Amino acid sequence: MTTLRSDYAATDAYLAQAGGHESGASAVSWGAIIAGAVGAAAIGLLLVVLGSGLGLSSISAWSNEGASASTIGWSTIIWLTLTQLIAAGLGGYLAGRLRTHWVSVKTDEVYFRDTAHGFLAWALSMIITVVLLASAITSVLGGAGRAVGSLAGGAAQTVAMAAGGTDSGSNSAQNGFVDYYVHALIRRSDVNVPQSGLTSSDAATRADEAAWLTQEITPIVVQSISRGEFVETDRDYVAQLIARYTNISQQEARSRIDSTITEIEQRLEQAEVAAREAADTARKAAAYTALWIAISLLIGAFTAALMATFGGRLRDNV
Repeated sequence: MTTLRSDYAATDAYLAQAGGHESGASAVSWGAIIAGAVGAAAIGLLLVVLGSGLGLSSISAWSNEGASASTIGWSTIIWLTLTQLIAAGLGGYLAGRLRTHWVSVKTDEVYFRDTAHGFLAWALSMIITVVLLASAITSVLGGAGRAVGSLAGGAAQTVAMAAGGTDSGSNSAQNGFVDYYVHALIRRSDVNVPQSGLTSSDAATRADEAAWLTQEITPIVVQSISRGEFVETDRDYVAQLIARYTNISQQEARSRIDSTITEIEQRLEQAEVAAREAADTARKAAAYTALWIAISLLIGAFTAALMATFGGRLRDNV
């Protein structure tokens, strides 16, 4: 029994001298991880602000000046990747260099722990960055979604703008989308009559009649556009009004209505196509942006883990 106790005592003394009691301590040096994360977050924030300044300096409000959109996009991707390389690499190196010196730990285990320290430092730095820049990140990611939604509804907004020209008690009837075409429908052929040939009462009467026709025809045209067809009774009624006011035949008035409605429908179709193309472009841009951000983050995680092993090796060789 005495011999056995003496053997245990000798073993404990050897392990204490060799650092064998490390098995009871944590393999994670949180102090080193936190230090590396804070350093990475600070450098990353500095580089992001610097990149924003450089990007704004390359943009010009004047045409044919400043960088193009594709150049700015690729520059942003490269800068984000470079930011991750520098910031994550520094954070991983600090985490590896400042971690606790492990004694009597196998080389493979040391590499694994250093890699884990670098990755944890990078992950903590990302959490710090998200907390500090939560509003900005939400604005960027949400802005892409809002852009897609607003652009996809461009045609609907155009129709709504057209319907806005029918609001009574306001001047919006003079600025609505349909107003131009309504005025084209009731355009007279005798507009070149000399002003001296018209009395003030005649001019006032003609202006009042034009205003009444506009208010009468505009809702009918808007409803026809919304329904997708011009009801025959509405077409006859509008043709009678136009023919009486412009002194043309009712058949000519109907032809004028058909050509005007066709032009309105073509413009709305062009607006819808443009809105869909813009929405698709915004969607692709948002998808590519998210993809490249994810790639740059993966590069940062790998760099942090690699630099942690390098810093840990230097720490052990000191």
